[in-house]
Amino acid sequence: MQAPGVHEVIVRHATILRMTARPAHFTPSTEDTFLPTASAQSHWGDDHLNGPALVGLAAWVLDGRYGDDDFLPTRLTVDLFKAARGVPTVVSTRLIRDGRRVRTSECELSQDGRPVVRATMVQYRLSSAPAGEQWRPATTFPHPEVDAASYMRMGSDEGGWSDAIADHQNASRKRFFNRSVDVVDGQCNGPFVDAVMVAEGTSLVTNLGSAGIGYINGDLTVGLTRLPGDEWIGVQAESHWAQDGIAVGTATLFDAMGPFGSGMVTAVSNPAAQIDFTHDQFPSRTP
Repeated sequence: MQAPGVHEVIVRHATILRMTARPAHFTPSTEDTFLPTASAQSHWGDDHLNGPALVGLAAWVLDGRYGDDDFLPTRLTVDLFKAARGVPTVVSTRLIRDGRRVRTSECELSQDGRPVVRATMVQYRLSSAPAGEQWRPATTFPHPEVDAASYMRMGSDEGGWSDAIADHQNASRKRFFNRSVDVVDGQCNGPFVDAVMVAEGTSLVTNLGSAGIGYINGDLTVGLTRLPGDEWIGVQAESHWAQDGIAVGTATLFDAMGPFGSGMVTAVSNPAAQIDFTHDQFPSRTP
């Protein structure tokens, strides 16, 4: 099976083409090549790209090329093994398995001929649940008020909700409510892409502490039981374990109907580039 190119991907997403300009992380260039915008810039370095932009591009391409209404994109694992920079980014994909119940595909993002990101998407065929009942935790998400101009709200048990991450540099439980920036200019994200981009906030809600963020995640794993029904998605910390400069964090994803998936990140200590949001302009950013 030959994977379609970027133009076929755009056709698949064309049903949700927007009519008004909104910020986006990338603009399409030549076939399979995307140019990062200022919205994709990371806080870890002036020429680094942020996690949501990278995982979002991988999810956008995989969903466009291999998405199937009979299958749910149940898991996406993204390895962020090299710092991506503000240069042309080339995507390549392959379908690994096209089974009756399981489909597996890969996407690689490369810059200057070197891979910087590799993602694996696993899709399961939709069906009915087996007999019996299973344990599930009692968990809730306190949705904040938002308006049409907003893209994010940050929250913590100690600080409530606000627009500034700096208000939540504390040791209490964190949560994030987000309406994702579009991945590709001229194309609204689909629900899978939105879920993946917000799930990258697992690193934020689990690694943000009283002195900011000193851990940088090297991956993201997203597990979904369904696609979100809302543009606004919440991610809430569930666990954070750290030892000898290595951290593991997990979080739950929420929409208006309740929890629908989980995020997990592993991270490594990065004290030389620790981000103290009290001295940072986030979330203001020039597109």
